Amino acid sequence: VVMYLEGSDQHRGWFQSSLLESCGTRGRAPFDIVLTHGFVLDENGRKMSKSLGNVTAPQNVIKESGADILRMWVCAADYADDLRIGPEILKTTVETYRKLRNTLRWMLGNLARLHGERVALAHTPDLERLMLHRLTEVDAIIRGAYADFDYKRIFAALNTFMTVDLSAFYFDIRKDALYCDPYSSVTRKACLTVLDHLFRCTVTWLAPILCFTAEEAWLARDPSAVSVHLEPFPEVPAAWRDEALAEKWRKVRQVRRVVTGALEIERAQKRIGSSLEAHPLVHISDPDLFAAVVDVDLAEVCITSGLALVEGEGPADAFRLPDVAGVAVVPELAEGRKCARSWKISPAVGLDPQYPDVTPRDAQALREWDAMRKAAE
Repeated sequence: VVMYLEGSDQHRGWFQSSLLESCGTRGRAPFDIVLTHGFVLDENGRKMSKSLGNVTAPQNVIKESGADILRMWVCAADYADDLRIGPEILKTTVETYRKLRNTLRWMLGNLARLHGERVALAHTPDLERLMLHRLTEVDAIIRGAYADFDYKRIFAALNTFMTVDLSAFYFDIRKDALYCDPYSSVTRKACLTVLDHLFRCTVTWLAPILCFTAEEAWLARDPSAVSVHLEPFPEVPAAWRDEALAEKWRKVRQVRRVVTGALEIERAQKRIGSSLEAHPLVHISDPDLFAAVVDVDLAEVCITSGLALVEGEGPADAFRLPDVAGVAVVPELAEGRKCARSWKISPAVGLDPQYPDVTPRDAQALREWDAMRKAAE
């Protein structure tokens, strides 16, 4: 037998008795691995009992929410200790599942526009190379955790990567390029190239946990493909790893946090409706931070219509975060007209007489779209 799988009460029961008997008669243990787990309790840590009415039946969870929700709860729990389950815990699991599923749907929607136009690593923008670097980091965690049967670590790593690194950061920034850049844009093509790598890795990593969801997403991408459960984990090239780039973008994200915090206050006080109405002044006195962000399009990263970077201390009443020293933000309104396509506010709106309601970037995209439409007629 390769593995004994049972509850922690069998340490002095089945595990011990079979071990003694096998060692005495065969001179070896009867198993290669022992995997023990705790007991399933209700949300308050009490033993489940019909008389207490606190039983959560697996078949009811499957009927109401689906088998993948039950699998996700199992994988997110620490089976080495007692496990708790109940309506509120499952509600949290369902919400987490919804976020992961929506991340996959967003990737699928954009990958429908990928038609063989891939960008080589040497021509890939920094932000895309950062995501490839993150794939190398997460890949190492996932492979090691699967080998150790550490499903809680797998779930935590994937959940953080997909909801924080991808949905709340990378996708949030790149949605403008994907939706509004011309078809010929290198940034747009590079983003789609990286999205394909992100999709293949995340779906195959999720497949042992979310069996039905991963299969559904995989075949939605390519209905002629074999089952995702027959696919190995994709090989992640070592060349994608870039520690220097990761350190640079760690500093960029620190600055982004300060800008985002300042704009959240502006929205709460109803001085702006969205971040695209802003053109903040970002004062950076820390030379390392300034050097890291000086060649980065911070307006794009912070999702504003514009941004001015100023070296040095900001005014006393500027917005600051206590854990990001040397960065001060003065929110200001963007000037110009609102682009009807990207919603960015810019004085460049209307410079192209053929498309007077948009910026020149969006005018070029519309011109390409019109040419493609006419060619298809």
